[in-house]
Amino acid sequence: MLANGYLQVPWLLYGPLVAAPIIGGLSLIGVLVFVVGMIILWLIVSIPVYIAGKIVTAGESSLVDAMVATLFGPITYAVTLLAIDFLLGDLLGSAAFVLALVLAFIAWVYVFKASFSTGWFGAFATAILAILIFAALSFLFGALLGVNVPPPFFPRV
Repeated sequence: MLANGYLQVPWLLYGPLVAAPIIGGLSLIGVLVFVVGMIILWLIVSIPVYIAGKIVTAGESSLVDAMVATLFGPITYAVTLLAIDFLLGDLLGSAAFVLALVLAFIAWVYVFKASFSTGWFGAFATAILAILIFAALSFLFGALLGVNVPPPFFPRV
């Protein structure tokens, strides 16, 4: 029920969240569910990176290292991509975006290098291995749960 822009919920059901303001269609409970969901997703995405890190560093990496890499890797990638494309876009045209993609990937590999305390080759191997493990786990869980890949990605033979 809406009353004066607030969502009215019973005391017994949600305790102190009696009147959660609605902002953009989300209540406080909706925001909490979103945040918890993002943390769970972050943990799930960190698992292939953790496995790859264990393989490349001979068991010296931890799940915290993988979670740091999966948190700061995409942020570093996005900031590098946008900054280089913005700064060099007028000067180089579409070549600036290609350069930005390459440099953003190198920045992402650097995050792996710093997170797992390894060299450039080890960081690159960790990134590639994490991608392969993620793909393998995706296909495995897809097969176990009956999830099909849409036809445009794999044409019928």
